[in-house]
Amino acid sequence: MTGRLFVIGTGPGNPDQMTPEARRAVEASTAFFGYFPYLDRLDLRPDQVKVASDNREELSRAEAALARAAAGEAVCVVSGGDPGVFAMAAAVCEAIDAGPAEWKTVDLTVVPGVTAMLAVAARIGAPLGHDFCAISLSDNLKPWDVIEKRLRLVAEAGLVIALYNPISKARPWQLGRAFALLREILPAATPVVFGRAAGRPDERMLVMPLGEAEAERADMATCVVIGSPETRTIARPGLPDLVYTPRFYREPSR
Repeated sequence: MTGRLFVIGTGPGNPDQMTPEARRAVEASTAFFGYFPYLDRLDLRPDQVKVASDNREELSRAEAALARAAAGEAVCVVSGGDPGVFAMAAAVCEAIDAGPAEWKTVDLTVVPGVTAMLAVAARIGAPLGHDFCAISLSDNLKPWDVIEKRLRLVAEAGLVIALYNPISKARPWQLGRAFALLREILPAATPVVFGRAAGRPDERMLVMPLGEAEAERADMATCVVIGSPETRTIARPGLPDLVYTPRFYREPSR
């Protein structure tokens, strides 16, 4: 008998940002596959089993979870944030696409979660108030020249940009290169938000203009949001600045 496979996101890390639907999926599952830190966020019963793996083992993790679900178990694949945004839902679909026929009969439920850019945006105001996009700066799965092309095109199109996976020990230069490219297109005063660990005790929100943005301000726990030419910063006496992108589009002066 075919089992069930849930793919969930735990949100950015604050327990309050994990959805009730995701909690119900956890209650219904017996085996949990995921990256070590994400599984550690779960408060499991003694009869529930963790199968932890490294962050770069997404496809093998998906295959192992599908095999267990196809054997009749209720399985949960765990991501941070939202499982469909640079996370495990795509890996599970990829494994089903290339896998044995019985994996296509597994009862699959992808449960949406709060992704990092939404958590950061909520903490800082409304930088995603108008059109925006999300781009991963990791070149592990796509060439860097593709990333540069996309950055250039969306900046020229006037979209707010949320950057995921901005920097790591193995990839120390990409964010600096991205800032340099965007400075060729966007005004130096364009707000840049460094949103680290949104909603967690070690949260840090920093806003600075693109002309002064430093890649060293980010790490892998940071989502970097780069405004459009329309994005504004509101200074508030004694309170953090608000960053928002107006809902209307102001025609550029001629």
